[in-house]
Amino acid sequence: MKQSRGRSKTCSPASHGRSGKRARRRRTAGNRLTYDFAIVGAGPAGLAAAELATQLGARVALLERHRLGGTSLNSGSVPSKALIRSATLFAGIREVMRLQGSGQSEPVADLRRVVARLREIEERIGSYHSLERLKRMGVDVYFDAARFVGPRCVETSATRLVFDKALVATGARPAPANIPGLAEGSYVTSESVFELAKLPQHLAVVGGGPLGCELAQAFCRLGSRVTILQDEAKFLPREERDAAQILAQSMARDGVTIYLNTKVVGARIEKDSLVLETENYDMKRQVAADHVLVSVGRIPNVDALGLEAAGISFDPTHGIAVDEFLRTTNPHVYAAGDVCMPHKYTHVAESTAHIAVRNSLRRARLRHTDLTIPWCTFCAPEVAHVGLQVWEARARSIPIKTFTVMMQDVDRAITDRQDVGFVKLHVAEGDDRILGATIVASRASEMINEICVAMSTGIGLRALAEVIHTYPSQSAAIRLAAMSLDEPSQRAT
Repeated sequence: MKQSRGRSKTCSPASHGRSGKRARRRRTAGNRLTYDFAIVGAGPAGLAAAELATQLGARVALLERHRLGGTSLNSGSVPSKALIRSATLFAGIREVMRLQGSGQSEPVADLRRVVARLREIEERIGSYHSLERLKRMGVDVYFDAARFVGPRCVETSATRLVFDKALVATGARPAPANIPGLAEGSYVTSESVFELAKLPQHLAVVGGGPLGCELAQAFCRLGSRVTILQDEAKFLPREERDAAQILAQSMARDGVTIYLNTKVVGARIEKDSLVLETENYDMKRQVAADHVLVSVGRIPNVDALGLEAAGISFDPTHGIAVDEFLRTTNPHVYAAGDVCMPHKYTHVAESTAHIAVRNSLRRARLRHTDLTIPWCTFCAPEVAHVGLQVWEARARSIPIKTFTVMMQDVDRAITDRQDVGFVKLHVAEGDDRILGATIVASRASEMINEICVAMSTGIGLRALAEVIHTYPSQSAAIRLAAMSLDEPSQRAT
């Protein structure tokens, strides 16, 4: 851990009363400005924090070095899901061609048009958090790199700001490849892949986590030849083995070439190709591609923030150290989102931002450890999870019982020809309280939310079994699993 507790006498905030009204910004000596709440980073966490803080009556400064919306809007969740939607359309076209029985060649996407479409989507979503809207809310926005110069002071190239409380929400970025011979700039990441001028003929994807799997399948469906290399025995290391296996089978059906237990040990440029040197136990293989996408995780953005000057402990790999209330080692500074959380998702960033704002400005005692956090890998089929995994329950000596319904037994999944997958609900032994769930289905990202509601409100399986679902619907699988509690069958394991 890196830590410093040095104080700067030039950055003491001028006292200012609030009296229940919005505190006024005021100039102090040396072109300094005083704020109730300073936010470094305008991604999902920073924007959510700015909106809530102004609603609570605080005078807010928002500092962003690049673009509003952060990775999520500009090079993450929004463009990737737009790309996946385009890829799904191309997969549908191929399905229609099979029904027609035509001998036409399979369609290949024009990546420029696909990217233009996703940029339009970004612009539309980004308008909800535009600079003009933030100004109308009363947020002062500074477009410049920011760094702490004291426990309660942050500065840009032109301005020094003094704050009562602050939030660090600088997010994370793709981890470097660290592959000998593969220099930075010679490969693309989950962010820079959207800057490609044309569809790769052969795309090699290094990394079989959520982002790697999503992009590998999407580019394959758009028309690229895709090879994915994963150094572990399965994709999605945090998911159940049968969920990862179903996804691998689905990707293989789409045409993705898969190498598991395969480590990339080197790379070289050969003519117009990047050649990856791989090892699978004693087997060596070379994979040549015109583009390489590296997706081996994300690391927090903590560099050049001057965190030491503010007395904030951090680690380059794990990010800023926070307690359960999201407070850093500087009691005046909080952190939220990818820069401090192990779950690096937009919805987690927004939720932790709300917690940090209320704890800092209203002295609430909200704990991020109390959050019920779902996640989803947006492949076909989607893989979603919430709560305890089976191996986590075993490690904690928590006896559980699992109720499983296969999607091949769900009418709507059959009619949609999307009957690959399952719903698994984990409950405490001798109780109907839901401890966790895994859903593999075409609409798992939507279905998992029903489980989140049940877990957050304490609804057990018996009550869930009484909830009427529309017919036919894929979410009926959840009710079928819940009904299994009092109808012993082979669904219970």
